[in-house]
Amino acid sequence: MPVVNPEKLVALQRNPDGIRNICILAHVDHGKTSLTDALIATNGIISPKLAGKIRYLDSRPDEQLRGITMESSAISLYFSMLRRSAPDATPEQKEYLVNLIDSPGHIDFSSEVSTASRLCDGAVVLVDAVEGVCSQTVTVLRQTWVEHMKPLLVINKMDRLITELKMTPGEAYTHLSKLLEQVNAVLGSFFQGERMEEDLNWRERVDERIAAAAAKEEERTGKDVNGANGTSIDTDAMSVNAEFEEKDDEDLYFAPEKNNVIFSSAIDGWAFTVRQFASLYEKKLGIKRTAMEKVLWGDFYLDPKTKKVLAQRHLKGRNLKPMFVQLVLEQIWAVYSATTGGDKGKGDPAMTEKITKSLNINLPPHILRSRNPRDILMALFSSWLPLSTALLVSCIESLPSPTVAQEGRLPALIDDSPGAPHVAPVVREAMIKSKSSKDDPVVVYVSKMVSIPESELPENRRRGGTLSPEEAREMGRKKRAEIARVQALAAENGSADPVNGLANGLTETVLDDSSEQEKEVAPEQLIGFARIYSGTLSVGDSVYVLPPKFSPAHPHHSPVPKQATVTALYLLMGRGLEPLTSVPAGVVFGIGGLEGHILKSGTLCSQLEGSVNLAGVNMGAQPIVRVALEPVNPGDLDKMINGLNLLVQSDPCAEYEQFSSGEHVLLTAGELHLERCLTDLRERFARCEIQAGEPIVPYRETIVRQDEMKPAANKELGRGTAIAVTTSKQVTIRLRVRPLPTEVTEFLSKNSSAIKRLYSERQAEVQAQKDDVSPESSDSEDADDGIVDRTKILSLPEFKKQLQDVFESVKGQREIWTSAVEQISAFGPRRIGPNLLIDTTKDSILGKFLHDSAEGSSRRIGETLQPHDFSDKISYAFQLATAQGPLCHEPIQGVAVFLEEVVVTPNTDDGLSARDKLGRLTGEVIKSVQAAIRQGFLDWSPRLLLAMYSCEIQASTEVLGRVYDVLTRRRGRILSESLKEGTPFFTILSLLPVATSFGFSDEIRKRTSGAAAPQLVFSGYEVLDEDPFWVPRTEEEMEDLGEKGDRENVAKRFMDGVRERKGLLVEGRKLVVDAEKQKTLKR
Repeated sequence: MPVVNPEKLVALQRNPDGIRNICILAHVDHGKTSLTDALIATNGIISPKLAGKIRYLDSRPDEQLRGITMESSAISLYFSMLRRSAPDATPEQKEYLVNLIDSPGHIDFSSEVSTASRLCDGAVVLVDAVEGVCSQTVTVLRQTWVEHMKPLLVINKMDRLITELKMTPGEAYTHLSKLLEQVNAVLGSFFQGERMEEDLNWRERVDERIAAAAAKEEERTGKDVNGANGTSIDTDAMSVNAEFEEKDDEDLYFAPEKNNVIFSSAIDGWAFTVRQFASLYEKKLGIKRTAMEKVLWGDFYLDPKTKKVLAQRHLKGRNLKPMFVQLVLEQIWAVYSATTGGDKGKGDPAMTEKITKSLNINLPPHILRSRNPRDILMALFSSWLPLSTALLVSCIESLPSPTVAQEGRLPALIDDSPGAPHVAPVVREAMIKSKSSKDDPVVVYVSKMVSIPESELPENRRRGGTLSPEEAREMGRKKRAEIARVQALAAENGSADPVNGLANGLTETVLDDSSEQEKEVAPEQLIGFARIYSGTLSVGDSVYVLPPKFSPAHPHHSPVPKQATVTALYLLMGRGLEPLTSVPAGVVFGIGGLEGHILKSGTLCSQLEGSVNLAGVNMGAQPIVRVALEPVNPGDLDKMINGLNLLVQSDPCAEYEQFSSGEHVLLTAGELHLERCLTDLRERFARCEIQAGEPIVPYRETIVRQDEMKPAANKELGRGTAIAVTTSKQVTIRLRVRPLPTEVTEFLSKNSSAIKRLYSERQAEVQAQKDDVSPESSDSEDADDGIVDRTKILSLPEFKKQLQDVFESVKGQREIWTSAVEQISAFGPRRIGPNLLIDTTKDSILGKFLHDSAEGSSRRIGETLQPHDFSDKISYAFQLATAQGPLCHEPIQGVAVFLEEVVVTPNTDDGLSARDKLGRLTGEVIKSVQAAIRQGFLDWSPRLLLAMYSCEIQASTEVLGRVYDVLTRRRGRILSESLKEGTPFFTILSLLPVATSFGFSDEIRKRTSGAAAPQLVFSGYEVLDEDPFWVPRTEEEMEDLGEKGDRENVAKRFMDGVRERKGLLVEGRKLVVDAEKQKTLKR
């Protein structure tokens, strides 16, 4: 295939109906990059022989080394095909531009999948024919569902069914049918969940309208009869709406007869759809292609005598093969048998010749003489069923163009954006209709920033290959000038050999030039990975960069959007970039000039009033692994900090924090992601040696009620009760700490976004009362960190009702929690955590959080101090105490603090005013309350909560024992084990503590010789059911374990490890080992 000129691709961008924006999604190692290679080969970028081996879009050295994709890469491809405008019309040659994005499949890089999917209109979802539906397959299918992308299913690695599993065509058909059912079951679960949610919302709306209509009628007439009539009318109207809202899921599923399923083997370079075989057999069987497509997959059989198609019920006991087996799979199996079958895998040349003649294919003599039978196999398939043709034709026929896709996708996307009702109709219409004239507003979504060395930018790159006429003339002029200069020097010095002098002079100049270039280290440039939804963007245009919390309702609120000038536009070509002057709507492209304006993702708009904020993408994996970094040479600290800032901008999931202790901490999604970030830091961004500490694993602290607990500290007051007295003896506070029921803790953790929204609204009300401003004006401040949360955030009445229901469902101790919801004063830590501060004092000193309006915010300090004056101090002490628990200064969860009494005893001797006393007492109250909460916490049985990974491993029977051995040694817990039907593979689901997971993947691969690879997904926190302070108390325990308890206390080991890292006192740890020498241990 000849190399396609970039100018040709740029010209095709002007025709939106001929553009397809697609991304390739799959589980790790299911063949995405190999499949992409076959498509790239059609444009002459790589040799077809190297397709599937070179992995062209894996441009990083570590990607090639590990054999997995770590960054999503884009490339624009040209494709032309004959298409009919109508069924009877003559075929016309049509040209298409396919913007293809290859995404990673590893769970650590799922944020890259999120950024890629937002830019595309269609998705090619790959599933391994042997491994089937894996954890990431479900994730990527959910991504296509959430982003409203049209999917195309590719069942890849079909060759494994023949070569590895040695299946017959009949067995393979049964296996493929089950695989298709599994994929459709996943899609069906998404549809069912959404349908149930819509149905519930609709019922609530009906009830509201009925109640409103009944109340209105009753108010108007005062007669119950009329009210009933009004209700019945409204119900009838609602029933019409119910029919209107009913959705059909027929077009949702994958089915080969709909041509949205492709069967392929990327490594052998072949693929086919049912339509291809239908057209092959159309003339031979005399059945129309459209009819043939419908019966080629499924329980349809071909009568060998009458050549008629029979359904299963008409078989009458005859043992016929399904048409898909007989007409499709047996032909594929025959090719493999002829080329790579036989006794020694050398194939059967006579059979091969027979197949090539029947298919009318001529193989070159040098291929037929090849000693490698795979060469013959691949040459035969590339002539008969080329992968690129099947895939690209299906993409063009099944997946939508930007104009069609934006009309379906964007209304929901715009409605989900902050301040959606205030988006200007002009902007909305331009985006939905994909308008691309100069007068239309420009809306661009930048999904991520990509770091590229400055030397690789088109304007700085040294061109290889043929030179343009202008470049050749310029080079000739420089050479002539150089020759003239050298000749003049030779004449002056009276050189005997002018030719040698000339050659030496030229060589010296070239060498000097190259050494200068080597010394210079190219700085990194940040390029935006973007999609334009409306208008036309040109180089030099000035656009507004909307910050993540921007809302069109208040466009001039702080931070005010800044203007940025577009310095460059690029056509993304995998490893390279091509310059563009302008881009019309519907194109995926690169954009320069945004450095310092966008951190990770953002929206660009040509107007400020009425613009749309497409906000952030909801990332699949949240960063959980934290590592403290320091440069080997302390003088490189600035380099490292600058490098970290660059890394955070160019990586969608990495985060950087600087702790108060001075530590520079990098947060990543997993071990592999951390390794990639450290490589980038050392080699590209910081360019200095960096030392990484031990990974910092997050823990949580909680308390539980046990049968055998140590006696309460004060039996008269009861367990968990503490009395805090300030040092000046002026304030006495009594509080009780209790463990929260597990159901309540889970509910609060799940609805933290609702608590955050309620707190923001409360703050806005308080601010409005102070400034006499309407609460709506500060609405822009409560956006959630630039991330669009697609889950419904509960309103205050809904949140109260559901929380009350959860408390009532708790068995036992119901009297304690009956009025708890009304008495909640604060949530903690960070005001949104799963801990409650409950005010049970007579006068409700702290106020009630879950009330419709803010109370007590405008109290003034009187002449004498009252308990009310300390309300904010007590609340602040609660936040501090829950943020740093007593075990190892980790956040607390599942704890309720009941404030029972606050007594103020004024000291009249010092003669100070109430205001002066309050200032002095503030620190005392905070310190005392904090100490009291810790004392109450330790009165119960404390527990550590470990961060847990959900681990999925696919392994064959031979290595199952080794996998279990590694899991058990790392404190993993097996949840389930299931055998995949028709394969020798087991799928093991387990839970593994994050603290013991480092090096787990490498150990599994080493122990199983690469036969098993785990996928680790963060699944939350789990209680380690062991008291870190446990010592033997009963006689039996003392007899078994001795007074000190000889068995290892795992919880204490984890706790001591964290305390040592944080520089806290570790009990029982000697700092001085030898008293005589005063030798101290290193920390």
